[in-house]
Amino acid sequence: MGFGLIIIGDEILSGKREDKHFAQVRGLMATRGLRLDWVSYLGDERWRLAEALAHSFASGDIVFSCGGIGGTPDDHTRQAAAAALGLPLVLHPQARELIAGRMVEVGQPLTPDRLSMGEFPEGAEIIPNPFNRIPGFSIRRHHFVPGFPVMAWPMLEWVLDSRYAHLFHVDEPAERSMRVEGIAEGTLTPLMQAVEQAFPGVRVFSLPHMDPVRQVAYHIELGVKGPADLIEAAYTRLADGVAVLAGEGAALLEEGMRQS
Repeated sequence: MGFGLIIIGDEILSGKREDKHFAQVRGLMATRGLRLDWVSYLGDERWRLAEALAHSFASGDIVFSCGGIGGTPDDHTRQAAAAALGLPLVLHPQARELIAGRMVEVGQPLTPDRLSMGEFPEGAEIIPNPFNRIPGFSIRRHHFVPGFPVMAWPMLEWVLDSRYAHLFHVDEPAERSMRVEGIAEGTLTPLMQAVEQAFPGVRVFSLPHMDPVRQVAYHIELGVKGPADLIEAAYTRLADGVAVLAGEGAALLEEGMRQS
């Protein structure tokens, strides 16, 4: 089981609006000792949304979805979720009450189009919206909120705190890294593979920082992340291996200077 984020809207893909959900959700989760395992950006095509949601429902992951749950013709997320699950859309009774109350507050008639915003896949539960009371919905570990950050972010916080508090700071991964200079990434690869083989569950990462003029890596952030009880030993193994490689490089350079 992992955590996923789906960000929906043609306006994001076209560049009319800049996505802010990814950074915010990542931060909300990090403060709770959680992390995202994947992120998807999708446009407002119902068939593509349904296909993507069918895959994510089948994964068993916990998924947050931002955007497309309104009642206008370019909103397709509710319908796509229902299609992905093979369920009908039904008007949620509590959603109907909330929408009706909001229309009274703003002095607008309660039309079928406005009520459609409360039509969710059968069996869904609502997510309260503190901004304007028009709810989102949850079904099968998927949580659907509007695309507007002022609504989406507090709604997602509510989902995290009310449904997944038992996962906070459980098996929180640790991380250690070092700066490596003068060793090519390809030279480090066998060492990285050896560390991962020696410490199952630990992942080794390499982040080269490129010299834009010479077009080569001028230094590499090399590190390990994974279970806290393995990190120190894995890091020591990695650091020792880097020291050996650095020493071999220095020895070869010294030998070359003697021969010249």
